[in-house]
Amino acid sequence: MREQSPFTIVIVCTGNVCRSPLAEQLLRARLDAAGVPAVVTSAGVDPGQGLAMPPEVVAQSIRYGGDPVGHLPRALDASVLREADLVLTATRGHRGDVARALPRASRYTFTIAQFARLLDGVAADLDTVASPWDLVDEAAAERGAAAPPEDPTVDDIEDPYRREAEVYDRVGERIAGLVDVIAARIIASARPGSTDQAGAAR
Repeated sequence: MREQSPFTIVIVCTGNVCRSPLAEQLLRARLDAAGVPAVVTSAGVDPGQGLAMPPEVVAQSIRYGGDPVGHLPRALDASVLREADLVLTATRGHRGDVARALPRASRYTFTIAQFARLLDGVAADLDTVASPWDLVDEAAAERGAAAPPEDPTVDDIEDPYRREAEVYDRVGERIAGLVDVIAARIIASARPGSTDQAGAAR
């Protein structure tokens, strides 16, 4: 049990220099501003040695309210996943990477876009969602009940690395929008009296 632990989120992409750090920094900023005691980190399935966030992503993080200072890419492994209460990935492929690294993490792993989409099906009044852990459980139940999208690629976020400026802009805007949806629901679920209670042991 983790009754005394903060809600922990890990965000995953390939190199941990574009999509996952941007989502990490924006989500952390929004939860911090709301006073939600959460730990938000990120990792990559194939982080490049010595790589840094591209200047385009640094600028986007600042523009959308994040703090990119000090980010260093790190590798995804089972030890990172064991600490997580929610894993969000850039693509379905990364979701599969998480499942291979730690099979039991599959039940609390979603793509970023998938999790935001599934939250639409969770009770809007959050009567049955008394904590962020409950929110993850409800989203997982919704995943089992809801029909998949006609185009499964809508649950993926494209990789902008070393591509044109308009791709960076498009990806950054999409990540910021998805993070806003997710942050709002986590903040709503972490109402007073709920954030000191954890979900079931992972």
